[in-house]
Amino acid sequence: MQSSFSLSYWRDVILTALAPAIWGSTYIVTTQFLPPDRPFTAALIRVLPAGVLMLLFTRRLPASRDIGRLIILSALNIGVFQALLFVAAYRLPGGLAAVLGAIQPLLVMLLAWGVEHRAPARITLWAALAGVVGMALLLLSPQTVFEPVGIVAALLGATCMATGVWLTRRWKMDLPVMALTGWQLILGGIMLLPAAWLIDAPLPTLTLPQWAAYAYLSLAGAFVAYGLWFRGIGRLPSVAVASLGLLSPITAVLLGWIVLSQVMSGTAFVGLVIVLISVLLVQRTSLRGN
Repeated sequence: MQSSFSLSYWRDVILTALAPAIWGSTYIVTTQFLPPDRPFTAALIRVLPAGVLMLLFTRRLPASRDIGRLIILSALNIGVFQALLFVAAYRLPGGLAAVLGAIQPLLVMLLAWGVEHRAPARITLWAALAGVVGMALLLLSPQTVFEPVGIVAALLGATCMATGVWLTRRWKMDLPVMALTGWQLILGGIMLLPAAWLIDAPLPTLTLPQWAAYAYLSLAGAFVAYGLWFRGIGRLPSVAVASLGLLSPITAVLLGWIVLSQVMSGTAFVGLVIVLISVLLVQRTSLRGN
C-alpha cells in the first residue's frame, strides 16, 4: 500500500513539474519570436484563449458561494501575479527576480504555520532556504542592479503566487480541475485586459513564426501547464508545489545554455545542483508528512 502511494505521489510530482518546465521554455519563445515590449499583451494572449477553450470543454459554472473565492484566486494566481511579474521583469535583471521568487516555498510554510498552526519540518525549512541560496549562486552576479520598485514588485508577486497556491489547496472548490483552471485563466485575462490595452503598443502584423509562438504560449504555456499545475495543487502539499516552481528559471537557464550557447560558470552550475537537491528534498519530506 505504501509503495503504491509513493509511486502515485511521485507521478503527481513529475506531472506537476512539467508546468514550470514549460513556463521556463517560454523565455526563449518570447525573446526570440514575439514582438518586443508588449508584456501584458503576451500574458493576455497566453491565458485568455486557453481559459475559453477549457470552459468550452467543461461547460461548468462555479457554485454561487465560490464566485468570490474564484475571483480572489484568479487575481492571485493569474491577473495580479502576471502584472507584478512583468513589472519586476522590466525593472530587475531576470536573475534577481527569480531569486526573489524562490522564497515562495518559505511563504507557503509561513502561511501554514501562522494560519493552520502547522510548523514545517526542520529539513523542509532548510531545503527551502538552500533553494534560495542555490538560485542566488545560479543567477546573481556582481553587476546585478537592485532597483527598489522592481524588488517590491517581485516580492509581492512571489507572495501572490504562494498565497494563491495555498488558498487553492485550502478552499478546494467544487469544480473539476479543467473548469477551475479555465475560470481562473478567463478572469485573470480580463484583469490583464486594461493593462494590455492602455500600456502596450498595438500588435504589428504578425508573421507565421510569431503566430506559432503565441499559439505555443497559450496551448502549452497556459492550457497544458496551468492544467497540470492546478491538478498538482489538488493532489500535493502546497509547499511541494511551490518548490517545484523553482524549476522554471532552471529550465530557462538550461535551454539558454543548450539552445542559445549561453555561458554557465562553475558557480552557476553549483547553484543549479543545489536548487535541484533542494526541490527533491522538499518533495521527499512532504511525502513523509502526508
